[in-house]
Amino acid sequence: MAKITSRPATRSKHIGLTGGIGSGKSTLGAMLRDLGAALIDADHLARSVTASGGSAIGAIRQSFGAEFIDASGALDRTRMRELVFGDATAKARLEKIVHPLVSAATWAAAAAAEQSGRRVIVFDIPLLVESRRWPSQLDGVIVVDCRVETQVERVQQRSGLAPDSVRSIIAAQASREAKRAAADWVVYNDGLSLLDLQTKACELAQQFGL
Repeated sequence: MAKITSRPATRSKHIGLTGGIGSGKSTLGAMLRDLGAALIDADHLARSVTASGGSAIGAIRQSFGAEFIDASGALDRTRMRELVFGDATAKARLEKIVHPLVSAATWAAAAAAEQSGRRVIVFDIPLLVESRRWPSQLDGVIVVDCRVETQVERVQQRSGLAPDSVRSIIAAQASREAKRAAADWVVYNDGLSLLDLQTKACELAQQFGL
């Protein structure tokens, strides 16, 4: 059976969801899922192909060496992160291995959601804007936005990373302005309570016909 690597014919709405680290994107995605959308998490799929026994492990070992595979047989994320952060060539090599596998898994999941009768499929894609190819395959894009200071505070609280480390991650992503420019809907998630964010999710769900 051929791998699904591009958007299949569909009757459902395909909505992209993105936002910077700490923006609240995943929280909004979970709310839309609870309101009836199918949610496909690109980060989760990337982790699955680089987990122990994942489909990317053999190629990663061959391309980068056994030292980039940890004792469990999964990608050593810390070591790989250190390598690709300052080496664009290594980053491109890793993406060449991982991206086609994640793309195939993404569209296979979308096809399954379509067959199950889901009217709306939300694709949670952290690097949607950076990829440049995604907007043309979607019916619309939601961007969750907030101040950089808020991003830093939230990521520190949940992961304990130093502020400079969080700011480095933010700087490596598309700017807030670039994300908003790619958006059909912007959810400004600064100072919102979870109830407020839920209200925003309900408003979007109504627009999508959920």
